[in-house]
Amino acid sequence: MKRWPWLLPAFALALAACAQEGGPAGRGRQVYLAQCTACHNSDPSKNGPLGPAIKGSSRELLEARVLRGAYPPGYKPKRGTAIMQPMPQLASALDELAAFLK
Repeated sequence: MKRWPWLLPAFALALAACAQEGGPAGRGRQVYLAQCTACHNSDPSKNGPLGPAIKGSSRELLEARVLRGAYPPGYKPKRGTAIMQPMPQLASALDELAAFLK
């Protein structure tokens, strides 16, 4: 064991990375990359070609935009466009998507 003192920390780091990628935020990242990056930037903190930066978006906003194509009451949109279409097929992934964008 003394020959490879780096082995245990490296193994622990690899396990932590796998757990994080498989957790809610990791699954949300997969949904985001597959469904959102055509309009939003692959880095959600930056504006995309059609959609604004959405890092930090509330679950309420995600639910309104993704499921209904609307905005929550009193919300002021970042852009004055109505391009985004509802994607109700993502209803079961909203918690994970919110965890990733948090």
